[in-house]
This record gives sequence, structure tokens and C-alpha cells, in this order.
Amino acid sequence: MRKLYTVLIVMSLMACNNEKNGKGFDKANYEEVKENLADKEKNNPTKFLAVENSDRKNIIGQTVVKGTIHNKATIASYKDVQLKLSFFSKTAVKLDEAMETVYDNIPPGETIKFKTKYFAPKGTDSVSVKVITASGY
Repeated sequence: MRKLYTVLIVMSLMACNNEKNGKGFDKANYEEVKENLADKEKNNPTKFLAVENSDRKNIIGQTVVKGTIHNKATIASYKDVQLKLSFFSKTAVKLDEAMETVYDNIPPGETIKFKTKYFAPKGTDSVSVKVITASGY
């Protein structure tokens, strides 16, 4: 019985090995999938760019917003990232919005830093930052 199991296991391994060797690597299909992925990443920057930020007040009363933008894409690079800054009160009421553009290149898998200063509306407690658009290449 033990020999039968051994023979069956060896035969199944050989069959799996033959299937892999018979099919081989399809380079044309790989390139097509890669191009489709590149187009998807280039056309959807908001899905592949993540923003983290923090804010504080400086000596003259400006709100200083510092943060990072991380490119989660595997192929596409991005540049000229447009951010929307939303200023909120302690009770989560949106007081104002502003647009900011980060003129920098972000290669796949990389993170860049940004910093901006605003005279935020009176009563601002926090700032939210969101990616609006970017140029993919």
C-alpha cells in the first residue's frame, strides 16, 4: 500500500512538472498585461497615491501643513500632484478649502514630502488633505 502511494505521488509530481515545462513563459501575454496595468495606473492617480499629513500653528498664526505622498503603483510614475486642503472646526464643520499643487516626480513605490503654509480661517482645528489629480507617465 505504501508503495502505491509513493508511485501515485511521484506520477502526480511528474505530471505537474511536465505541464509547467510544456507551457513555458508567454512573453507576449506578459507584455500585454503589463501595458494594461500601466494604463490603469496612469489613468487613476487617486487610487495609487496616498497622502498622510499633520498640521500645526506657527508663531505668526499660519497653519503649517506637512505631509507625505506615497506612490503605491508598480509601474506608473506621477508628477504635478494636485491636493485639496479642507479646514475643519472642532465640531467637524468645513470652514474653507484650498488647492495646492506639488510640483515633483514620484516614482513607483516612492514617497515624497511636502510642506505648505496658510492663514486658515478662524476656528480651524484640523486640516484634511486629499489627492485630486496627478499626471501619470
